[in-house]
Amino acid sequence: MTATDIGSSNEPNGQAQQINGTNKTFAQLQIIDENQHFTKDLPKYMKEEWELADCGFNYNLVAVFGSQSTGKSTLLNRLFGTNFDVMSETARRQTTKGIWMSRGRDMSVLIMDVEGTDGRERGEDQDFERKSALFSMATSNVIIVNLWEHQVGLYQGANMGLLKTVFEVNLQLFQAARGKEKTLLLFVIRDHVGSTPLANLSNTLTADLERIWDSVSKPEGLEHCTIKDYFDFMFTTLPHKILLPREFEQEVVKLRERFVNPNNKDFVFKPNYSKRVPADGFHVYAEGIWDQIMSNKDLDLPTQQELLAQYRCDEIATIAFENFLGKIKGFRQPIESGKIIDDLGPQMEEIRNTTIKQFDKDASRYHAEVYKRKRQEVLQKANSQLHVFFLGQLKNLTKKAINTFNSRVQEKLKGEYDFAEVVSSSREEAEEFFVSGANAILLPDTDWTFDEELTQLKESISDIAAKSRTEETKKMVKALEKLFQSQVNEFVSLYFKTPANDMWDKIIKKFQQVLNNVEDQLLKRLRSFNATEEENINAVSSLRKRSWLQLRKKIDDELADNMFLLKLRERFEEKFRYDDDGLPKVWKPEDDIDAHFRKARDEALHLIPIFASIQVPDDAGLDIPSDDELDFESSLTILTETRQHDLSVRFKRESDAFYLEAKRSVVATTARIPYWVFVMFVILGWNEFISIITSPTYLVIVSFFGVIGYIIWLLNLFGPVETFTYMVASEIIKVGKDQLKNGLQSRAPPAIAQKIDSMLGNTENIKKEQ
Repeated sequence: MTATDIGSSNEPNGQAQQINGTNKTFAQLQIIDENQHFTKDLPKYMKEEWELADCGFNYNLVAVFGSQSTGKSTLLNRLFGTNFDVMSETARRQTTKGIWMSRGRDMSVLIMDVEGTDGRERGEDQDFERKSALFSMATSNVIIVNLWEHQVGLYQGANMGLLKTVFEVNLQLFQAARGKEKTLLLFVIRDHVGSTPLANLSNTLTADLERIWDSVSKPEGLEHCTIKDYFDFMFTTLPHKILLPREFEQEVVKLRERFVNPNNKDFVFKPNYSKRVPADGFHVYAEGIWDQIMSNKDLDLPTQQELLAQYRCDEIATIAFENFLGKIKGFRQPIESGKIIDDLGPQMEEIRNTTIKQFDKDASRYHAEVYKRKRQEVLQKANSQLHVFFLGQLKNLTKKAINTFNSRVQEKLKGEYDFAEVVSSSREEAEEFFVSGANAILLPDTDWTFDEELTQLKESISDIAAKSRTEETKKMVKALEKLFQSQVNEFVSLYFKTPANDMWDKIIKKFQQVLNNVEDQLLKRLRSFNATEEENINAVSSLRKRSWLQLRKKIDDELADNMFLLKLRERFEEKFRYDDDGLPKVWKPEDDIDAHFRKARDEALHLIPIFASIQVPDDAGLDIPSDDELDFESSLTILTETRQHDLSVRFKRESDAFYLEAKRSVVATTARIPYWVFVMFVILGWNEFISIITSPTYLVIVSFFGVIGYIIWLLNLFGPVETFTYMVASEIIKVGKDQLKNGLQSRAPPAIAQKIDSMLGNTENIKKEQ
C-alpha cells in the first residue's frame, strides 16, 4: 500500500484531511531483520529521512504488538499515514519480518511495526517474538496491543504467556535499574460486533494482566510492586474492516485524535511515558537495549519439555474435541424444533466424560501442569458447547410448562370451580414439571443454573393467570348482569301496567332487593378469585352503577313517546269508555259526556307527573356512585318539562277523537225515526204498494233494484258505490261543460268567449278547492 493509496481510499473526509496534512511520505527502515541483526542505518534515517535528529525530547515512539495477520500494519498506515507493507487479502502469509520503523505523517512520532507473534513461518520458535516484544516495551512510550475480540479471555490467543515473560524480564533488566517508568498499553480490539460491551472486555483484559503480574518473579526490593506502577491501560474497539468499512474508517479517525490532539481527554503522549532519550542519541539507546536483550537467557523460557507438552496436549485435545462435536451433533435439530429430549442430561454427561477420558488416556503422561491446564480447557470447551443445548432444553421445558398450565386451567374452568384453587394446582403442576426436567440436565463440574428461567416461567404463569382471571371475571359479571336484567324487565313491566303514586317505592324496593341478591353472588364468586378488599369494593361499585343503568334503560324503553301515549290512552279509555264494572258504556242523551270526558282525561294526564321522575324513598338506602359516565341525580329525571308538555298536547289531540265519537253516538240515538212515522208510511203508501205488486213491470223493476240494494248492504259496499257514482257524475258534468263551452265559443264574439272560458274555469277551480 502506497501513500497515494492512503489518500485516495474510501475514507471519511475528516481522516483524509488529517492524514494528508502534508504530501511527504517518510521512508521506512528495517531496524532489526529476521535474523535478529540490528541495522547501522538508523542514525542516517533519523537525521536525513525522518528529520528528527535535532528535535531533542520533542518526539514519541509507538509500537504495535499482536498476532501475525491481524492487520497491525494496516492499522498503523490508517492511523499515522505510514507506508508499511500489508498482507494480501487473498494470500495469508507473513508480511512484516523483523522490526520496521518509520515516521508518522505530519507528526513527530516514530512508528515501529513489529513482526507478528504466533506465525507459522517461525513455528514453535518463539525466541524472536519474545525479544521483539521486550524491545518494544523497553523503548516505546505507547504500545498498541492489536487483538481480535474473540481472543479476549484466551491465554495464548491474547498473548498472555508472552506478556508474562516480557513483564518479568523487562522488570529485571530495565525497570529495577532505572526506577519506575511507565508505558501505556493501548489495547485495540478488532472486529468488535457490540454484543459484549467495551467495559466488560476491558475488565477481562485488566484482570488477566493483573493475574499475570502477580505470578511474575520480581527482583529484590520490588516484591510488592503492582502492574499499575509500571503500566497504564487504555482500551478501544474497531468494527470489522471488510464487513463495515465505513464504520471502521470513522472509528480510526476518532482513534487518531488520541495521537494528534493534546486537548483530547484520551491523549496518549503524556510526559510520564517519555523515556527521556534525546533524538540524536536514540540509535545508541535502541541498539544498547537490543544487545542487552540478546545477551539475556531468561527469554528462552518456558522449557522445551513444557513446549512439547503444550504442543501434544493441543493435538490430543483437538482430536478428542472433534469426536465430542460429532457425538453432540444430533441434539441440535430436535431442540431447535422445540422438542424435549428425554435423558438429555445423562447423555451429555456420558459424552463429556468419554471425551475427558480420551484426553486423559493420551495426555496424562506429559508435563503435569500443562496437562492439568489443558484438561481444564477441554472441560470448559465441552461445557460451553453443551450449555447451548442446556439452554435450548430449558426453553422447550418452559414452553411445555406454560402450555400445560394453560390447558389445565381451561379444562378446570368449564364447570363449577374455585378459581384460586384451579390456578394454584395448575401452577404447581407446571412448575414441578419444569424443575424436574431442569434438574435432570444439570451437569457436575459446571456453574449452570436455571434460576432465571424459573423466574421467567413464574412471571409468564402469573401473566396468564391474571389474563384468565380478568376474562373469567368479565364472564361472571356479564352473567350476573344478564340475571339482573331479566328480573328488572319483569318487575318494571309489571308495575308500569298499574301505575299509582307508590309505584316508584315498589320499583326501588324491588330493585334494591334484586341488587342485594346479585351483590351477594358477586362477592361470593370474587372470594374464589382471591380478590382484595379494594377489588371487592370496586367491583360492587361498578355493579351498582351498571345495574342502575340497566334499570334506567328499561324505564326509557317502557316510556318511549309512543309507548307512553299508549299508556295514557289505555288509562283514558279505561275511565271514559268503560263503567266501574268494566263493561263498555252506552251513552244516553241524559249522560253528562263532558264531565266524564274531563275526569277521564285528567286521570290520564295525572300519570305524566307520576312517570316524570324516579322518586327514591328516604329509607331505601340506595347507594349508586356518580362518575363521568353516570350522574345519579340527573338520571332520576325521566320526562323533562318540555317532553311533558309535548306528550300532554299530543294526548289531548288523540283523546278528542273519543269525545267526538261519544257525541256522535248520542246524536244517532237522539235522531232515531219514531215508530208512528213507519205506521203512517204504510197507511199512506198502501195503494202504491198494491200497484207495484200487481203490475209485473213495476214488480220486476222494484225487485231488481231491491236485490241490488240488498247485495250492496250485505257486502257493505255503500262507500265504494257512492264514490263510483260521484266519479261518473263528475265525468258527465265535465263532458257537458266542455260541450257547452265549445258551442258557446264557436258562436259568440271573442271577448264574450273569453269571459265564458274564465267563468267555467273558475267554477272548476272552486270545485277542486272544495
